[in-house]
Amino acid sequence: MPHLGLVALVVRDYDEAIAYYRDALGFRLREDTLREDGSRWVVVSPPGAAETALLLARATTPEQAARVGDQTGGRVALFLTTDDFDRDYKHMVAAGVTFEEEPRYEPYGAVVVFHDLYGNRWDLIQPA
Repeated sequence: MPHLGLVALVVRDYDEAIAYYRDALGFRLREDTLREDGSRWVVVSPPGAAETALLLARATTPEQAARVGDQTGGRVALFLTTDDFDRDYKHMVAAGVTFEEEPRYEPYGAVVVFHDLYGNRWDLIQPA
């Protein structure tokens, strides 16, 4: 298996999710294709990502809608690795991203926990 291609993230609305990941996190929209059933195949990724990306999957059932923002039971779900922590942290602050703590500088690197627009917990991390 050469790599992990996509990670599905259940969202409330395609367009609001695209706008958030593009504008607040600086992701690029890799694909937005209308499917025959009326759904869309929406893929976003950080600008330097060559392999793994997020598939933004709109909730279509009450069970899925109940999981929007809490796919992992409150644990940090995703880890966004950066090569310039201060640059990306400042961009995210200016874009209105919600942080639950101040940045920490641990032996393994710089890290801060943030919430996406639905409440999913993420780490922004720059490895040491």
